[in-house]
Amino acid sequence: MAMLTVRNLPDDVHRALRVRAAQHGHSTEAEVREILAIAVKPETRVRLGEALAALGRKIGLTNEDFEVIHQERDKTPAAPLRFE
Repeated sequence: MAMLTVRNLPDDVHRALRVRAAQHGHSTEAEVREILAIAVKPETRVRLGEALAALGRKIGLTNEDFEVIHQERDKTPAAPLRFE
């Protein structure tokens, strides 16, 4: 697992973290991990696959539509990039 050091944390913020951790029965370190996890991985985040599936349902796409798209798309391999 990765480690993170936070420098120059104001004393009042550190005190508030310690109080909050005590209220939740956690160590300060565990409380900070929980706060960071909630901040960067919210439960309401948009998941691309789910969003695309919902969009397809909304506009009425069917499996037959996808078959037509799959049959008609260009399957020629892309030319490799050239760096000259």
